[in-house]
Amino acid sequence: MRRASVATLLLVVLTAFLPAQARAADNGEWSVEPADSAITPRTAFQLSARPGATFADRAVVSNRTGEPLTLRLHLADAYNTPRDGGLAVRGSEETQRDVGTWGRPEQDVVTVPAHAAVTVAFTLAVPADAPPGDHVGALVAVDERVRPGAGSFIGVRRAVGARIHLRVEGAQRPALAVEGLRLTTSNPPAPGTGDSSTTVSFTLHNTGNVTLDPRAILRIGGVRIGGPATRQLTNLPAELLPGEQVRVTEGWEGAPSGWGEATVTVTAGGIGATGSVGFLDLPWILLAAALALAGGGAAVLLARRRRRTGRGGRTGRGGRTGQGGRAGRPAVG
Repeated sequence: MRRASVATLLLVVLTAFLPAQARAADNGEWSVEPADSAITPRTAFQLSARPGATFADRAVVSNRTGEPLTLRLHLADAYNTPRDGGLAVRGSEETQRDVGTWGRPEQDVVTVPAHAAVTVAFTLAVPADAPPGDHVGALVAVDERVRPGAGSFIGVRRAVGARIHLRVEGAQRPALAVEGLRLTTSNPPAPGTGDSSTTVSFTLHNTGNVTLDPRAILRIGGVRIGGPATRQLTNLPAELLPGEQVRVTEGWEGAPSGWGEATVTVTAGGIGATGSVGFLDLPWILLAAALALAGGGAAVLLARRRRRTGRGGRTGRGGRTGQGGRAGRPAVG
């Protein structure tokens, strides 16, 4: 960052870090993809190994521009971004903990001629104590040039990463957890002054050791007023890596009102997880009716109480007067 500019915030923008079934990683200027075999072309490195195994592979780095392009290569760990669940990789200056520490390319820096390609080999040595399950990373090619970003104090380095999907042999344990579920409703300060809105949020946690493709449904139970009882949630990560946590937040227009329990059910890979939370959301018209009913009931009770008090006072005074009169008269024999 200091080499770029003292007053510049340096961002490394990784593009085209794509699922294994997608096209090659390409940002329009350069691409990184596995070297195709003669039989089956590949768009990502799909590997399987036992703990302690070492193997080699090759990547093709292509320059689509009219000038020579110098790129720095490194292996990196992949992770889900907490905000939106998208896949990202750790930069070369960050601490690598998994695939990013298990190997390296044979060249740290390559210069690719204009409209040409260079093949680069790399090796991976799986530790003998590597846990079973999925380990996801990438072979990343970074342009060392700093380009101006959207703001005057932002510099950008562009990067392209070709996925490495490594499955270490052993017991596969898919597992999920739904944590911190919240259902929030915002109503306007007075009827007719705005629209109400409902937001569901929760943390989706991959507690197993395999990559999952989650699906989620929100169900409303109890007393429901208007709106559907279920909703398919869409703001989910396409792939949730082992150990990763993503905060899922989604608005719901036309959500029902009422009171009861909201339940989110997430399924993936033949397993599922649920989270529930109580909710209370009454529409203005129902609140107004309830207040009017409560006010009317209170008025009736108060009127009855006053009538009882009035009757009791009149009876008491009449009794005392009659007894006094009889006591003051002489007896007649």
